[in-house]
Amino acid sequence: MRAHEGLALSLRHMLILLTAIGLLPLALLGVWTIHGAARYHEQEQERLMLNHARALSSAVDTELDATVNVLASMARSPEFTSGDLRGFHALASAQAQPNWLGVILSDDTGKPLLRTMAPYGAPAAPTADPGSLDQLFALRRPVAGRVTRGKGGRAAVPVRIVAEGRGHREYALTAVIRPDRFLDVIARQKLPADSVISVMDASGLIVARSRNQEATVGKPASATLQAMMRSGGREHVGRTVTLEGADVVTAFTTSARYGWSVALGAPNAAHGYTFIERFALYLAGILATFGACIGIASWLSSRIVRTIGGMQAAASALGEGKAVTVPPSRVKEFRLMGQALAAAARQRAAHEEERSRLLATLEQALARQEEALDQARQAGQAKDAFLAMLGHELRNPLSPIQAALDMMDLRRESAGQRERAIMRRQVDHLRRLVDDLLDVSRITSGKLRIDPRPLNLAELVRHAAAAHAGEAVSVDAPESLWVDGDETRLAQVLNNLLSNAARFGSSDTRVSLRAHDGKALLAVSDNGVGMTPGLLSQVFEPFFQAPQPLARRTGGLGLGLAIVRKIVELHGGGVSAHSAGPDQGSRFEVVLPLGQPAEAPLPLPERRRDARRRILVVDDNEDAAALTAALFEDLGHEVEVAHTATEGLRVVQGRLPAAAILDIGLPDMDGYALARALRRLPGGERVHLVALTGYGQKEDVERAMQAGFDVHLTKPAGVEALVNALVATPASAPAPD
Repeated sequence: MRAHEGLALSLRHMLILLTAIGLLPLALLGVWTIHGAARYHEQEQERLMLNHARALSSAVDTELDATVNVLASMARSPEFTSGDLRGFHALASAQAQPNWLGVILSDDTGKPLLRTMAPYGAPAAPTADPGSLDQLFALRRPVAGRVTRGKGGRAAVPVRIVAEGRGHREYALTAVIRPDRFLDVIARQKLPADSVISVMDASGLIVARSRNQEATVGKPASATLQAMMRSGGREHVGRTVTLEGADVVTAFTTSARYGWSVALGAPNAAHGYTFIERFALYLAGILATFGACIGIASWLSSRIVRTIGGMQAAASALGEGKAVTVPPSRVKEFRLMGQALAAAARQRAAHEEERSRLLATLEQALARQEEALDQARQAGQAKDAFLAMLGHELRNPLSPIQAALDMMDLRRESAGQRERAIMRRQVDHLRRLVDDLLDVSRITSGKLRIDPRPLNLAELVRHAAAAHAGEAVSVDAPESLWVDGDETRLAQVLNNLLSNAARFGSSDTRVSLRAHDGKALLAVSDNGVGMTPGLLSQVFEPFFQAPQPLARRTGGLGLGLAIVRKIVELHGGGVSAHSAGPDQGSRFEVVLPLGQPAEAPLPLPERRRDARRRILVVDDNEDAAALTAALFEDLGHEVEVAHTATEGLRVVQGRLPAAAILDIGLPDMDGYALARALRRLPGGERVHLVALTGYGQKEDVERAMQAGFDVHLTKPAGVEALVNALVATPASAPAPD
């Protein structure tokens, strides 16, 4: 058993460590003493700052009391008590103090009766700070209101008292005071020049400040001072940051009479200077003592170290894999140590040779593993690129087919209705196969994501059932049942289950939805061919197919139920399949957590579809471009077609279209670059851009939005989707500047 090896120290370091251990208690005691003295000094400074703040607060209260006394004197005048408002206007104008803007008299409803800032009988102005007026009649004692700025930009503070007039009717008598009056109070205080003094009203707004008075009056104090005032009670001392960004120690106190606060701040550097000065002096003494101890320890250790220096060199050579030379010695212990070092050197050489051989083998294995991983990564990237291109290339030819079918439906052509219905079903079937193939690729690579939002699952069930109008589907669902889910993905779950029932011979499909024990229980039952126990255990596996005769008759890739399971699991739920056996039908149950109802949406403006618009279609697939253009022309729009990005930019030079429908995979410039080029044209920010492309993955949609597109549509897009994509387009095209 290998003995535990602790920290190895040289003899010199050991002696120095012993010296340091002896000095440590003394050093700690000295630091504690200095800290205590410095803390006492700081507490004394904080007490003095708090006393200064109290004195300044008392001076502010005195100024407010003086204002209240002058107002009270006016309220006792014969002109006021007799109801002579004209005479009282003249009296108040004469007795107003130098720093007053004027005097306002209001009745008990807050309506101004006279203002000395205007001639008697002038129209009344709106009441500034009505909150303090309500507070005055509620408390029935003098009130100092909030600092506010009038229409002229002058800051002022209202000081109000309740005055009893003729017939014992109560009035509000207000003195409108300039903040400069309190700035004079600050200037009279004998405080250091680098101090920052602020006087704040009861709402925390600055009335007067020793720095930047004009820029800060009427604004709130710094965020750190506000936080300290909220948590520190009526008075406190702490560290804050000024509005100019300086670190200060601040003492504040709040007046119990008027609720105003006074804050006094001093620089942090001066606050902690005494402790730093004393600690530096003490540290210098400790370091000098420690240096002397180090010198003595070095002198003692050098004599001992010289004796074992040869053995240390031999041991170092052994550690570095060099030849070991043991110095001769007459000391028996050193001779035995040298023999042991030589034996260890021989053993180490043998081990080093074996280690080199093993490392070479390991490096070869790691290189092969890294090469295999790199090939796997490249294969995965090639697969993703291939599937994306496959989806694009399969969707592109579907787009003109879809457009042609939509045109024939719009023109209400009676011939070939049955054939068109067959073609439309097969187009939808092929589109679902492409979507399933891309979805299962996202599942296997872990890239499938959901966007959960409050969703009425009952409404979604009814819509999904209605979309299968040609099938026998009955629904048993409440009016509403809310979950947190991705509407598109959950609709995909229900459509896959309904399509699965139809493919396997169901003539009576039933969909039920209910809530139970905090869960939403969704069940899709059919009377189709049913499943054996062997099928039930594998039905949710990707690419799993039913027995070949049945699978070939119904079609599909064996991906729909695998996608259902993954989507449900991403929603925090589960899905299960049940069947009594062949020809006994099947039942699929989906369990999802319940959610909260969504807020009622705002009413949407009525959407206009009948306005004639100028539309640009850019698509290198000439059939798709021609049929898309023909479809919009049948709808009454003016359409221009281009097959390259360069041609599209040339078309819009004279006049920008109201909307542009752009393919992404263009031969000369991709659709993203074309969208950015259109946005850069004068007036291009008003063009409604629609991406119509075979690339339909989530990252493709995000890239289109970043490039400036308003809407992203995946081919093949039906006429309803195309029309809805242009709903927000203005009828008139933007003219270039």
